[in-house]
Amino acid sequence: MRKTIYILSILGAILITATNLSCNRNNGDPSSPEPMQFPLPEGWPQTQYNFSANPLTRKGFELGRKLFFDGRLSKDGNFPCASCHQPIAAFGTYDHDLSHGFDDQHTLRNAPPLFNLAWHREMQHDGGIANLDEQPPAHITAANEMAETIPGVLSKLNADPAYKAAFRNVFGKEEISTEMMTKALSQYMLMLVSSQSKYDRVKQSKDQFDVNQAAGYEIFKQNCNSCHKEPLFTDLQFRNNGLPVNPDLNDHGRMRITGSSSDSLKFKVPSLRNIAVSFPYMHDGRFTDLSHVLEHYNSGIINGVTTDPLLKNKIPLTEVERGLLVEFLKTLTDEAFINNPSLVEPER
Repeated sequence: MRKTIYILSILGAILITATNLSCNRNNGDPSSPEPMQFPLPEGWPQTQYNFSANPLTRKGFELGRKLFFDGRLSKDGNFPCASCHQPIAAFGTYDHDLSHGFDDQHTLRNAPPLFNLAWHREMQHDGGIANLDEQPPAHITAANEMAETIPGVLSKLNADPAYKAAFRNVFGKEEISTEMMTKALSQYMLMLVSSQSKYDRVKQSKDQFDVNQAAGYEIFKQNCNSCHKEPLFTDLQFRNNGLPVNPDLNDHGRMRITGSSSDSLKFKVPSLRNIAVSFPYMHDGRFTDLSHVLEHYNSGIINGVTTDPLLKNKIPLTEVERGLLVEFLKTLTDEAFINNPSLVEPER
């Protein structure tokens, strides 16, 4: 009997010790990164990103933010990710048709704003990148963008003791790898969630549209919602919206990836969120303001073989209707997102 009690006591002590160690690792251990909750808005669709393969942590987010604003990811130190994706333009390129890269070169396209990326299945205007983690190397190594090599970036990061310590705290490994770098960047970019515009407050019964905004919303639902589906304001599909090809760029969009002529001139439908601050518009930035965009849909659509059937008859709106539509689109500007101090470059 005494022997049985003794064995049970030993087993109990082992169980308590194991439990305490587990609690320390998950809660009290300062080397274990603090988990970070993804802000999934109520009523939104499920995300596409595989969070289980890259769990969000506070330190991971902060490390990704530091990388996003660090020019050392580019060849000459002048082109961080944020040089093309500026917070003032909802993390797009402010006031330029084509983005600027290394050695004063221009990129092929206008850099799209970065937000709500957790819902995207493919990245880029043409969907040429399969998931968010694979996106940074394409831009880091592009000769007309950041023009660096991945070994070059890793060499710089591994030579920096602060980066070494930060990566070790997040991923538990001493040597910084490509996967660690891209996952850190993803953790930051995933937190670029835009869901607090006036439109959102109205949907939450916390605000009201004025009479012009309400009228514009009705026009939007009748004419635009098929492609720019709420609440993301994009269906994430690839469509030809009737733009003639730019002869200087000869960019045929999705066809560059698939090689299929049926995808000629198809580009991913952009989100209309923050559209009032993310000009110029279209994949090549050809339109400087919303009036030009609406005039294209009113009279400029070219009906070609791959033009979207929804646009074959254009979108004829009167001047008054266009003005009302613009008033609604302005309610999609998310000032809380654009001016969020936790998303901007940290002090060095």
